Amino acid sequence: MMLVAVSALLASCSNAGAQAPETPPATYPLHTGIVATTFWVGEIFDPSASDGSQVYSTYDSSWAAHYGGCDGVVISGDCGTEARSAGNGYFPTSMTPRENPFYLDLPFDDVNDPAAFARRAAVIPWAAEPGYAGHEKDPAFSYMKNRWVQINKDGKTCYGQIQDAGPGQYNDADYVFGSADQRPANTKFNSAGMDVSPALNGCLGFTDLNGEDDRVDWRFVDEKDVPDGPWRTLITVSGVTS
Repeated sequence: MMLVAVSALLASCSNAGAQAPETPPATYPLHTGIVATTFWVGEIFDPSASDGSQVYSTYDSSWAAHYGGCDGVVISGDCGTEARSAGNGYFPTSMTPRENPFYLDLPFDDVNDPAAFARRAAVIPWAAEPGYAGHEKDPAFSYMKNRWVQINKDGKTCYGQIQDAGPGQYNDADYVFGSADQRPANTKFNSAGMDVSPALNGCLGFTDLNGEDDRVDWRFVDEKDVPDGPWRTLITVSGVTS
């Protein structure tokens, strides 16, 4: 009985941060060696570009307000990123988020890209499941927002929720939902296929706070299969906001 108790305690402690890689029960395909860059709520990396601001996201026109402000540090009026640590669950140090700081994007905008919207029910694996079925013609409903993703890097596994679309592409169904480990269509940012939040950057142990050289393996995962961890401290449930 003592051995069982100790084993249970160790398992509980391991859930406090990055997890050892696990294969979730769902059979979503694994995408390997994908360049992942970092973005954050409140970032403005190109004021002249239509998608150059993270004050809003493709699913939430008031993302920064709903999140609680700059997901980082404000210096001279600019929202910058910061290093995150396990000590506070990889949460921001200068603000209190109202939504999950473990967020990411993938290049399939199922709401605002007309071509992606038109075929979303045909290409998204969970489109026919309860809670999703019947919404294919509803522009105020997203099949992607809030979905969970498992991300592995160098022996660490963390989880995050989709809250935006990109980088560089918005209808790349072959890569996002493909089963043959397809490469992203995007050629910008070292052909990145995903942006991750500062919390995920820290949790996964990225080498750079805002670089283009970190690579990850990732797959979709159903919420019921997401283990305990800092990514479950504050779960985003909000829908599309135009």
